[in-house]
Amino acid sequence: MLEDVKVAYVFPGQDSFAVGMGLDLYVHYVSARNVFEEVDKTLGFSLSRLCFEGPESELAQTQNIQPAVLATSIACLRSAQEVTGNTMPTPTFVAGHSLGEFTALAAVGALSLSDAVKLVRERGRLMDEAGRRAHGGMLAISGMDLGTIENICLGVGAQVSNINSPGHLTISGSMDALNKVKRLAQIKGAKRMVPLKVTGPFHSSFMDPALPGFMNAVSSYTFNKPMVPIMANVTAQPMTGAETIQEELVSQLVHCIKWQQSVETMISKGVTTFFEIGPKDLLSGHIKRISPGARVFSIHSLNTVSEIASWRKGL
Repeated sequence: MLEDVKVAYVFPGQDSFAVGMGLDLYVHYVSARNVFEEVDKTLGFSLSRLCFEGPESELAQTQNIQPAVLATSIACLRSAQEVTGNTMPTPTFVAGHSLGEFTALAAVGALSLSDAVKLVRERGRLMDEAGRRAHGGMLAISGMDLGTIENICLGVGAQVSNINSPGHLTISGSMDALNKVKRLAQIKGAKRMVPLKVTGPFHSSFMDPALPGFMNAVSSYTFNKPMVPIMANVTAQPMTGAETIQEELVSQLVHCIKWQQSVETMISKGVTTFFEIGPKDLLSGHIKRISPGARVFSIHSLNTVSEIASWRKGL
């Protein structure tokens, strides 16, 4: 029965975007339109236009893409709730990958939508500023185990910044360090290495210059007790208190995102079904690699929202 199924809602990070995201939902669902209108009013410019029309170069700027993905993800959630008459299965946990953690906060009432988009826009600005100062970037590596990558990073001054799923990691570092990692990882048999389109070595100590400003930003907002526990990126453990959430948001700026461990924790606590809510379906692939038996549904467009009713029947 549906009531016996333990569900988690998961929200993607800033690399899950495309020009045009959210437009079909904006056109067809009042709830989605309300989200984008509230975000535009909050930020004082048309972020929705950037989402719908681009240009991609402007949308992809860190201070723009973070609130844009958050807004689109919440629009996806609200659209799904609208089409089901607010009978979406209640999640046991919510979780988000990096930026997605802020979306999760807004989804369960720990932070208002307006405060969430303002906070992540400032987060994006600070991350971009620190990243450009560091003259570094991020590199996704597939087909190598964590221990091998950690040893390579240790030798060249890079850091593991995302543990996404078995054999899929991301590292952060200076451009020189990333080039050294590429050469060494290739020798050791890495299957695939892809530079990420980001402006700095995020989720590493290279973001330390952003900490004072971000700590000040986080302290200026009111956080509420979430309606549902939020799985933390850094500790891979559930959070229920406002103070713990604030500490986590600051910590994940400079520490590795432990997505694989977060999913494993949710599964260990009985979650069998995941709804990825937001642009694209990048997290779904990671979840299936972590747990092939998990049921994973992606809600990212008009077509997927309209399928919610049939998904519910199959749960």
